[in-house]
Parts: sequence; structure tokens; C-alpha cells
Amino acid sequence: MRKASPFLLALALTLPLPYLLATRPVAAQSANGAIDLTASAAPTAARPEPVRQFTFYVLTKSYADIQKDVEEQEAPPSRDKFISDLKVSQELKDWLGSHDTFDLTSPNLDTMVSPDDILKVPEFLLAYQRSNAGGVTSGLPRPKYVEADKTANPARYQKQHDDYFAALKKFIGSHPESVSGFELQLAGVNPQYQWAQMQAAHQKRVQQLAPQMAQTKYLAARVDTDLDGHASIGGLPTGSYWVSSLNIYVGAGDMRLGWDVPVSIQGGRTTRVDLSNLNATTPPPPRATQ
Repeated sequence: MRKASPFLLALALTLPLPYLLATRPVAAQSANGAIDLTASAAPTAARPEPVRQFTFYVLTKSYADIQKDVEEQEAPPSRDKFISDLKVSQELKDWLGSHDTFDLTSPNLDTMVSPDDILKVPEFLLAYQRSNAGGVTSGLPRPKYVEADKTANPARYQKQHDDYFAALKKFIGSHPESVSGFELQLAGVNPQYQWAQMQAAHQKRVQQLAPQMAQTKYLAARVDTDLDGHASIGGLPTGSYWVSSLNIYVGAGDMRLGWDVPVSIQGGRTTRVDLSNLNATTPPPPRATQ
């Protein structure tokens, strides 16, 4: 067995410890893995093309789950509070609260309201009266009560009021076609547009905050593909990751594609990831605004 040179021993004793550690293989480096990524996208019934010069993000959490977290933190608009804040009659608020719609100009509204609804909700009654005014509807009952009698002769006012409502309810029940089209008179009190704006604003906040959270809290690496749709990412510790395009979608003819693909990294190994139409996601449909 050869003995160590006295010169080398003396040199080792004089060198600082950081230098000695730097000259040794680092075990942590051998524990890292890599991703070899290829991305392509194809329109319907067409050949795939490379996804060129596109940024992909390696996340430690699924982007879909990150979006859910943001949606939970950013509470959506409260339907009950929205109804409560509307500048409409309490009767209409109650009706909206018990029906799954805000669109009072929907052509299907006439199938959702009953004769009692029309008589009870002031906005519905006025819309119905306007829709059938001017002799458009034959036989439509006419009110005989006048507002002046409400204080001058309350008994007569109440009787004529009740008689009119009873006759009108009977007429609506026997002439359901008279309700058709009355929704056109409700545009001035229709809350649909305002509700849709509130929901769109909430969704916009989520779409802005989710990519920020992904990049500040869960980003492990970021890489751009080359002209062949290829990219390599190294130095990834062993673990589970997701290759994501965040909320950005690739246009491929009639297709829009994004990715949020799980990948498992093992130390000292390169994992191949092929992104294509088969493991892509498409933009979510617009949310219902009812």
C-alpha cells in the first residue's frame, strides 16, 4: 500500500475547509433530475406543428389547484347581497331570490311566472299592463279604482282593487298567451347586465392573481421552447411537479390548447415529457351568469 506524500499531507493541512469541500463531488447535485420537453399542437384533422418559442412553467403544485385556491380566497359575488342591494320592489327581490335567474328579459320568462306572480310583483304587473295596452288584447279587464279613493273612500278603493285583481287573475289563467312578450317591458329593471359585470370582474381578478401566485409561490423552473418545440430543464430535486402553460393557450387553427401535466422527477434521471393535444386542456367555457 502506497503511503501518501508528506508534501500532499502538508498541503491538505494548510488548505481551508471550503476549498476542500468544493473539490469534492456534491451529493445534492447527483440527487437532481431533469426534464426533456417537446411540445406540439394540431388543429382538427391536421398535422401537429411544434409549439415554438413558448414559455412553460414547472410548478410544485397543479395550476388547476392553484386557481381553486385563489377562487376560495377571492370570494365570488354574493347573490343574496346583490339582490338585497337592488333598487326594485321587495316583491321582485323575493321572486328573484326564489328563482335561478336574473335575466328578466329572457324569452322564457313567461314560463317562469304565474298569474299570482304577475299580480304580486309590481314590476311584473306594470310590464303586463303595458304589453297588453292599447287594445292589443281583447277582453282584458280594466281597473276601475283610482288612487284618490285610497284615502277619500278606502272601502270602495279596496273593493274595486280586489275585483280588478280577481278578474285579471282569471283572465291571465284563461289567456296565457297574453303573458308572452311582456318581458320586453322589463328591460329597465333587468339586473342581468349588472350581475354579469360583477361576475366578470371577479373572474378577471382570479385570472390575474392565479398566475402571480403560481410564479411567486410554486415556481420551480421556467423555460422557453426553441423552433423545434423542444426545451430542457435541469437541476430539479426529486419530487412531483406540473408542467404548465398557466392561463396562456396556444392557438392551433381552430384549437386553443394549454397544459397542466404532472411529472415525477427522480434524482440523476432525465424524464421525457411530450405535450400534445392528447394531454392538453382547452379554455373553460364562460361561466353561467344566472
